[in-house]
Amino acid sequence: MLRGLYTAASGMIAEQRRHDTVTQNIANLNTPGYKSVNTVAHSFPEMLISLMGDKQVGATSRIGKLVTGVFAEESLPAFTQGDLKETGNGTDFALISQLSLTDPATGQPYAFDASGKFVTEDGEVIYQPQAFFAVEDNEGNVRYTRDGSFSVNAAGELRTSSGYRVLDDTGTAIVLNPGLAVDTLTSDEAGNLTALDNTGAPVNLGALGITVVEQPYQLVREGNGVYRVADEEAAGVRALVPGADVAGVRQGYLEVSNVDTAQSMVDLMAAQRAYESNQKIIQYYDRSLDKAVNEVGRV
Repeated sequence: MLRGLYTAASGMIAEQRRHDTVTQNIANLNTPGYKSVNTVAHSFPEMLISLMGDKQVGATSRIGKLVTGVFAEESLPAFTQGDLKETGNGTDFALISQLSLTDPATGQPYAFDASGKFVTEDGEVIYQPQAFFAVEDNEGNVRYTRDGSFSVNAAGELRTSSGYRVLDDTGTAIVLNPGLAVDTLTSDEAGNLTALDNTGAPVNLGALGITVVEQPYQLVREGNGVYRVADEEAAGVRALVPGADVAGVRQGYLEVSNVDTAQSMVDLMAAQRAYESNQKIIQYYDRSLDKAVNEVGRV
C-alpha cells in the first residue's frame, strides 16, 4: 500500500518544482535577454513484480513491471532568439544569434527545431551554437550574457545592468576615456564601437566581445542573466568569426525574454492539476491507513 503513497508524493514534489520553474519564467517575462527554463522529469527505475509460488511447487510467475514515480531531474534553458525591442538608448545592444552548422554528409545546414536541436537518423543530438556578450565580474572571471542593457559609469567603464564589465574582442574591458561623449557612442552590425572626442573626431573603442558557445547546454546559470562555463573545451567556447558566423549587433535595441506567455499559463495550470491529483491519492491512502489502524485493528 505504501508504494502508491510514495509514488504520489514523488509526483507532488516533481510538479511543485515544475510549477516553480514556470513561475520563474513568468516573473522574468520583461527581463532583457532572459532565456526560459523547462523542467525535465524522469521516472524512477522500473521494478519487476513477481508472484511467489508455494513451497511444494517453488515456481514464480512474473506479473509485470511497475514504475514507482517520477522526479524532476534538471532544468534546461531554451536558447532560442527573443524578439527585439527598440529603446532608443545608445548604450543598449541586442545580439542577433542565427548561427548554423552544416551537415558534412549532405553539405546542407541542419534544420534545428524550436528548442535549438537537431536529431540525426542515428539518434545523435546536435545543438545550435549560440552567441553571447563576454563580460567580466569583479573577481576577473569571464561570464556570458544576452542582456545588452549596458551603461557607462563615472569611470567611463561600459557595464551591464548587474555591474559586470563589458569586454571587447581582445578580452579587455571597454572604457570611454575622458573627453569622449557617451551620447556619441555608435556601433555597427559587427559591434565595432566609436565615439567622438571634444574636437568631433571619431575614436575607435574596439569591438564588442562576442563569444560563440557551440554546446550551449554546457552553460551554468548564475543568475542576473549571466552564465559561466565549467569546461570551455567541452562547451566549445570560441571567438566569433566575422563572415562565417551569422550574428549581428543592433544598437538602441534589447532582446526581450523568449518566454511564451500562453504556453507558460498552460504549463502552470497543468502542474497545478497534476499536483492536486497526487494530493488526492495521498488523502485516499491516509483514509485507508486510518481504517486499517482504528477499525480493522479493533476486529
